[in-house]
Amino acid sequence: MTNQDALKQLVGQEAVKFIKDGMIVGLGTGSTVKFMVDALGKKVADQHLSIVGVPTSKRTKEQANHLDIPTKDLDEVDHIDLTIDGADQIDKNFQGIKGGGGAHLWEKIVAINSTKNIWIVDQSKLADQLGSFPLPLEVIPYGSHQLFQRLVARGFNPVFRMINNQYVTTDSNNYIIDLHLHQIKDPQNLALTLDQMTGIVEHGLFLNIVNTVIVGQENGPKVLQVRP
Repeated sequence: MTNQDALKQLVGQEAVKFIKDGMIVGLGTGSTVKFMVDALGKKVADQHLSIVGVPTSKRTKEQANHLDIPTKDLDEVDHIDLTIDGADQIDKNFQGIKGGGGAHLWEKIVAINSTKNIWIVDQSKLADQLGSFPLPLEVIPYGSHQLFQRLVARGFNPVFRMINNQYVTTDSNNYIIDLHLHQIKDPQNLALTLDQMTGIVEHGLFLNIVNTVIVGQENGPKVLQVRP
């Protein structure tokens, strides 16, 4: 296990301490969350916890079910007590970019329906300003190349996400366009601009959403309470 994976494992184990018996828990997506779900599966088995997980991707659902964590779709529950997810970049104001794993649409839908949100990250994900990590957009395939040209015209440096010359598709069968902005000086204004562009289903700016951030550091996980 690499040092970075060890830090991810530590924050995953720290995060499950916030999960109590009877909770409905949003389960995020990504490499750090994978360690958290592993830890949650062990806690469910060892302590006979009665919880329900609401996964934000097909791969998280498969992992949870393999570990005997009961899951339901979002529309099958009446609330979510807590969602635990990763983040690709977090700025000094605790605004975030997510979507490196292509799940940001489902992740945001679950997050906004949660009473509390926890992000778990290693210390490399912290930055003074957002933007050095590319900003993902989930876009409808129909007309996506016309949308791409509009993004070019705005100077957003868009790139279709592709693997082996094939478009990467999301769990909703949409495409992903990554914006290589390098710096985002006004995340709120950019979010509004992207919200108003037809063809963009969702962007990866997660603003004013997170309540608690758990950061993996060499001397152990650090818990930051950032919003009530």
